[in-house]
Amino acid sequence: MKFIYSLLIISLLGACNSSEKSESNQQIESTTPQEVVVDTTAAKKFWDKLTALCGKSFEGTLVTEDYTGDFAGKQLVMHLLSCDEKQILIPFNVGDNRSRTWILTYDQARITLKHDHRLEDGSDDEITMYGGTSNNSGSEEMITFPADQETVDILPLAFANIWWMTVNDSVFSYNLRRVSNDRRFTVEFDLTQEIETPEPSWGWENFKK
Repeated sequence: MKFIYSLLIISLLGACNSSEKSESNQQIESTTPQEVVVDTTAAKKFWDKLTALCGKSFEGTLVTEDYTGDFAGKQLVMHLLSCDEKQILIPFNVGDNRSRTWILTYDQARITLKHDHRLEDGSDDEITMYGGTSNNSGSEEMITFPADQETVDILPLAFANIWWMTVNDSVFSYNLRRVSNDRRFTVEFDLTQEIETPEPSWGWENFKK
């Protein structure tokens, strides 16, 4: 009987030790830091180039003559109002017209461009928030935005619009091409010459970063 009792005690001690080791291993596993996934996509590099310019303003030049309209002879100014990991706000002023703000949104190596248009009293323009989302990660110096369904719903004739932005050490450009008629609009901004920050876009006067 003593021999049997001894075997039972040894078995119980072994089970306790095994349980303690298992709990200890679980604690070690639970405290092991999660692997950090670093976004090295071209879209993220493009995004970082823009965020590096945050708070700065630059003057632009109308490069193409296909779309002149209200742009010809006007001072063209872009201001990187706010930048974070998910959103960049860029007011685009045409002379005294401060109705335009480009809204860029980043999500999983895709960037969305929306055009926020306001009236002088700050209310939404009848035509606003059109644009598109990149269908690939682009390059670190260029991202394209084909017109999305929301744009087609707002502006049916814009179904074939493609917007794109480029950025390098000296130039940022905003571009539009209507594939249906091959017309193109391009404004290039000189990043080597920072200018004075413009007045806020209409409707954004009380914006806080």
